[in-house]
Amino acid sequence: MANAIVNGVDLYYELKGNDTAEETVVFLNGVMASTSSWAYQLPVFEKTGFKILLHDFRGQLKSEKPSGTYTFAQHALDTKMLMEHLGIKKAHIIGTSYGGEVAMRLAMDYPEIVKTIAIIDSVSELDEVLRNFVSGWIHLAEQKDGEKFFWGMLPSIYGNDFIQNNHDLLQKRAQGMTQVPEDYFDGQINLYHTFLQDVTMTEELNKIQCPTLVVCGANDILKPPKFSKIIANQIPNAEFALIPDCGHVTIFEKPDMLNSMLLGFVIKNK
Repeated sequence: MANAIVNGVDLYYELKGNDTAEETVVFLNGVMASTSSWAYQLPVFEKTGFKILLHDFRGQLKSEKPSGTYTFAQHALDTKMLMEHLGIKKAHIIGTSYGGEVAMRLAMDYPEIVKTIAIIDSVSELDEVLRNFVSGWIHLAEQKDGEKFFWGMLPSIYGNDFIQNNHDLLQKRAQGMTQVPEDYFDGQINLYHTFLQDVTMTEELNKIQCPTLVVCGANDILKPPKFSKIIANQIPNAEFALIPDCGHVTIFEKPDMLNSMLLGFVIKNK
């Protein structure tokens, strides 16, 4: 656990796994998350000997939260410069939701540092339903009430089966949100505005030439499978998989199935 000033911003990061490994996996967070959100993915990649880099984007929980709207190009450059700071020349990139959108930008702008990308529940463009979901999150974040924020956004991101079977877990997460610092919500607002203004990547996706895996929860209502199909169709030779009975937060809802896909894809392309 450490911090580094890169691209003019103070980023929180963690290095895990095998420090001497030749192969590195970089995990890129969803918008509301932090490095801890990859808890179900880390053990399998640590067990198989990878070096692992996680960090909070500018605007996220433990990183600096500059004012103003950001861009995905900024996030991609931040990631590249953090990798350079740590001596990582090339990596497999795994991103969920917002992190998947950063992963695509990274693969387009800096293909020389990307071995593969795995994109989980992400989009390359908006529709009005998605736009209004995120606009609603802005209004929730402006209230700076962590528990109200959690319950307000919950129906748009978790699948019905997960909600039905995990009441106690979700209650604990809601309670945990009462402890987040106030500036968390300021950062979230900046990130939501970034998403609404800068997710316009579809026409550029054919620039991505590295091996690509696109995964989506079949019951994702926030970023439904139609968006993942657009991404997979635009990126040459991309692999596409739907995970059944799963909402938007695939990394929590179906970790075992997802981990088999991610690990198999990365090992195949070592």
